[in-house]
Amino acid sequence: MSHFLQFLIVLLLIFFMLEAPIQAQGKSNLVSAIFIFGDSTADPGNNNYMKTPFKSNFLPYGKDFLNHVPTGRFTNGMLANDFIARYVGVKEYVPPYLDQSLSIEELKTGVSFASAGSGFDPLTPTISNVLSLSKQLEHFKEYQEKMEAAIGKEKTQNLINEALFLVSAGTNDFVVNYNTLPIRRKNYTLSAYTDFLLQHVQLFLQELLDQGARKIGMVGLPPMGCLPIVITLHSDNAFSKRDCIDFYSSIARDYNSKLQNKLNVMQIGFAKLGSRIAYMDIYGPLMDMILGYKYGFEKANYGCCGTGLMEAAFLCNPNSYVCPNASKYVFWDSIHPTEITYYLISQAFQPKIDSITK
Repeated sequence: MSHFLQFLIVLLLIFFMLEAPIQAQGKSNLVSAIFIFGDSTADPGNNNYMKTPFKSNFLPYGKDFLNHVPTGRFTNGMLANDFIARYVGVKEYVPPYLDQSLSIEELKTGVSFASAGSGFDPLTPTISNVLSLSKQLEHFKEYQEKMEAAIGKEKTQNLINEALFLVSAGTNDFVVNYNTLPIRRKNYTLSAYTDFLLQHVQLFLQELLDQGARKIGMVGLPPMGCLPIVITLHSDNAFSKRDCIDFYSSIARDYNSKLQNKLNVMQIGFAKLGSRIAYMDIYGPLMDMILGYKYGFEKANYGCCGTGLMEAAFLCNPNSYVCPNASKYVFWDSIHPTEITYYLISQAFQPKIDSITK
């Protein structure tokens, strides 16, 4: 056998090994579809269809996505939800609901209703003119009507009952809203504002359950003090002192602790419906990457795009410098993770995904 033929066989084996997990999981029918709600960590391009500065449908965003297309995802490639959709075997990428070109078959396996810049506080999405969580729920109800017209009410209800729901929001409520604008600080202490947000989280999850959701993953807050933009704005010296700002990370820790308690209470209350609600920890995995420098990351306190200090959305644009190898960076811009970070986060989520889908 020639060396070339041996090389070709090895390549084919690697290809089928990579493809096999997706196909096998698809056959196992863990879930019927995937539905996403939240902010820029979950928005694959809904903001493309809105009048808002919070967009990323231009290079260098998407430079490592399929065909180097900037889809509106706030990263260089795929989001965690895309990897999760593959893991549960429903689709390769989760599309934005507002894309009017989606077929019924594409809609049937799930979409994202998320909108970059959104949050649980109703004030947060008004700051940047994006979709509120309540509007995202309206779109979900509209989605159900479309599906009922196409496949019938009973099949639609079964689809919803067997689907995986993921919710990722909250960072903008603190970083963009409470700690930047004076409006909420006039009426709420930090602790009271956290409780205010969690009331809205509960109302949102209650509505999802009322609409038939039975498998829900709720993502906590990341270590907000480690976001490059937060370090830049709050460090004593943004250029030479780029340690995480623990005050902001402590807010996330407190929120996450209270969120877990609330989700546990809701799980007990709704268990009789067959519902499974899981807390998904993003704080721990990100801290491992940022402080532990695990997985070979070389830069954790700068973004890959531009200076890495302040750039996001239109400030990270076709004229921006881009680092040679984004996989060496935890963050793509000054707020959002790189594709490799999202991949590792999705891996960390898998045990919880299993717990609510199997």
